[in-house]
Amino acid sequence: MKVKAFTLTELLVVLIIVGILVLLALPKLMPLISKAKSTEAQLQLNHLYTLEKSYFYMNSKYSNDFDEIGFEHADLVTNGGSANYEIKVVEATNSSFKATATAITDFDGDGVYNVWEIDQDKALKEVVKD
Repeated sequence: MKVKAFTLTELLVVLIIVGILVLLALPKLMPLISKAKSTEAQLQLNHLYTLEKSYFYMNSKYSNDFDEIGFEHADLVTNGGSANYEIKVVEATNSSFKATATAITDFDGDGVYNVWEIDQDKALKEVVKD
């Protein structure tokens, strides 16, 4: 009894074609991947802004200490976590603060790391595009 099946050569040809299609589509998908990952930075900075504002209303100053404001940084992907951005409060005074979110991985492999920042006026902007 003979069973119809694909030969190894036919399977390899199909895999090669699929691989070529993926390589052709990948450069067009990289900006979408970077944009999706940048959502993490925006959400984290907006959360940090809310915590800083609450701290400001209670203490009449901003803080650069995560423990004081109650911000808990997620573990980075380099340390086995899921966070792609390192969040830092760059400057905190009695009347202003500035925080940044810097990508720890180069999403599209061009050597440029994505950076976002937010300030006391909730001006969220992308400083360095990836």
